[in-house]
Amino acid sequence: MFDPADTGLNTLLGKIKEIVESNEIRRLPKIPKGTRDFGKEQMAIREHAFSIITNVFKRHGAVALDTPVFELRETLMGKYGEDSKLIYDLADQGGELCSLRYDLTVPFARYLAMNNINSLKRYQIAKVYRRDNPSKGRYREFYQCDLDIAGQYKVMEPDFEVINVLTDLLDELNIGDYEIKLNHRKLLDGMLEICGVSSDKFRTVCSSIDKLDKQSFEQVKKELVEEKGLGIETADKIGQLVKKRGPPLEILSDLKGKDSPFLGNNGSLLALNELEILFKALEKSKCLKKIVFDLSLARGLDYYTGVIFEAVFKGAAQVGSIAAGGRYDNLVGMFSGKQVPAVGVSLGIERVFTILEQLEKENKVIRATETQVLVAILGEDLSLAAELVRELWDAKIKADFSLNKRIRNHIDRAVESGIPLVVFIGESELISGTFKLKNIESHQEDEIRREHFTEEIKKRLNMV
Repeated sequence: MFDPADTGLNTLLGKIKEIVESNEIRRLPKIPKGTRDFGKEQMAIREHAFSIITNVFKRHGAVALDTPVFELRETLMGKYGEDSKLIYDLADQGGELCSLRYDLTVPFARYLAMNNINSLKRYQIAKVYRRDNPSKGRYREFYQCDLDIAGQYKVMEPDFEVINVLTDLLDELNIGDYEIKLNHRKLLDGMLEICGVSSDKFRTVCSSIDKLDKQSFEQVKKELVEEKGLGIETADKIGQLVKKRGPPLEILSDLKGKDSPFLGNNGSLLALNELEILFKALEKSKCLKKIVFDLSLARGLDYYTGVIFEAVFKGAAQVGSIAAGGRYDNLVGMFSGKQVPAVGVSLGIERVFTILEQLEKENKVIRATETQVLVAILGEDLSLAAELVRELWDAKIKADFSLNKRIRNHIDRAVESGIPLVVFIGESELISGTFKLKNIESHQEDEIRREHFTEEIKKRLNMV
């Protein structure tokens, strides 16, 4: 036992305190679970992807929109079904209860209602937040890239376009093989009605069906019976119908066949007629080969009312769903009482990044910088570097500069950063008025006159 009066004990405790405090100082900081930092290579891939995505959105005539990263809690509640528990609530800071946005669709609908807008084709690329369990490809903070079309149109007109937007995005991002699973909420509701499910259980049963891409039907059946209160016979009927999947026109023909139970259900018949129009249009635009008609696709969000779809990557990287969307005709009306039909697509860019990063690692070194030429000063003359690099910047050339007496250091920097051209300027070059220009890849060296400095570099970059 220690004697509290012993001066040696105080000395020991002091030493322990010093060690603890020292460890606290040395301990590295960390980021919250479900978030990530993007280093220079990842940022290069991300910026390239965002450029492609933005170009596709603009090609389809969409305009940009931005909304607050947090909304009033009442705006978000009651829109996401069982996923509402994943919303991040913020501490009350003076009277308004707020939450971080869960997606970009509900804020878009709120914007339309608040500003009395009846028609808008908009895109938005922004972060959203979900209090989910982090796993590979699943984060709590992540980007969504959305395009939505709101307004009155002919049947399937905007639905056709958003699916084309999705195929354009995935093709131009060049991620590899993928498929787009597609279904219709009215067809799904009709199927549940045919199986004997009461209408008040449609949404909660859909949430269970939506898990079939991750769980076996036996697991989902157990949830339907034990948690959702369905009879075993009803669950088995659902199991038989959700197995239907395949080429769109073939499955459509089967569902519209003579003895199909769907023909006796008004909602299902309406959905099948709409899907026939959609599939024929997608066939003409050469997109249908990427579509799989899948009756097990449910999409758990409460606000969907018509066509629903989900893109799945089929390559080596196990990332699951990479994009999704659908029609939501009642969401705007939940805010204003005025119905504005809408349909949209959302690309889950974080999972696309995972695929692109893997492809880049397999194929080539990721280049983080776009620098085209390095002005290599063989010395420490910052004023000389400033004069030359300013000329290049004014000519819209992506240039960097370096001050170092060693030629090797300049070359190593260019090689490491992937900079194709290096201009060497030392004392002798200044006296002669002739600079040395080196092509890093070919190792070819040329001499260029000072007075033609910028012009010669533009020629080699094919900018003239």
